[in-house]
Amino acid sequence: MQSELFSQANLEKQTNERFVVQNPQMLRVSLGDDVLAVKGAMVAYQGAVTFNHESAGSMGRLLKKAVSGDDVPLMRVSGQGEVFFADTAGYVFLVQLTGDALSVSGRNLLAFDSSLKWDIKRVKAGSMMAGGLFNMELSGTGTVALHAVGQPVVLDCAQQPTHVDVNAAVAWSSHLQPQLVNSMNVRSMLRGGSGEAFQYRYHGQGFVVVQPSEWDSGASGSSGGSSGGGGGIIGDLFS
Repeated sequence: MQSELFSQANLEKQTNERFVVQNPQMLRVSLGDDVLAVKGAMVAYQGAVTFNHESAGSMGRLLKKAVSGDDVPLMRVSGQGEVFFADTAGYVFLVQLTGDALSVSGRNLLAFDSSLKWDIKRVKAGSMMAGGLFNMELSGTGTVALHAVGQPVVLDCAQQPTHVDVNAAVAWSSHLQPQLVNSMNVRSMLRGGSGEAFQYRYHGQGFVVVQPSEWDSGASGSSGGSSGGGGGIIGDLFS
């Protein structure tokens, strides 16, 4: 049988590395230590692998998930073998944390080393009408895999204030504290608005990763996005 499908570019990469970008839109993870991943992100696996619901781990995080309504349902992936992850054909990229931290939009999270600590953070000056008010902060030493809709750009926030649509922000330096701002004035609102109401405002030493597409406020990939968190929170109570 012959086909371009079987070209080297499409064959599984043979490497000893744990996290590997198999192709621009797929992640390959070699198990040993456990991996935490967004539920529904697994597309294939080889070997003896198990998938289990990952609880909030503490009452504090459980309450944050309940208040935020931005539940990112996680699963623990264990065993021996290789697991392939993807979400909405998003472009995959890896971030190596070396004792530092990264703030991530839950919709853009794919998987990360279970050794990393995670918590839910509230965006400063957020309002419940705006959406995108909470994000996940990952810290410690290990690898984080993110996915973006299209090829992202990294913007330096040190020189001047940087404003990013709340549905286009992928990740940012954890020490930056974005503020939620409303750029729509009353006159514009009376005329139907501009369609660009809420943005995150970043300013300081650090970066923000921006994807060239905005998540629809009612849509999500495997992560469930801002789903209200009910199912995941109930599961945490009984896990």
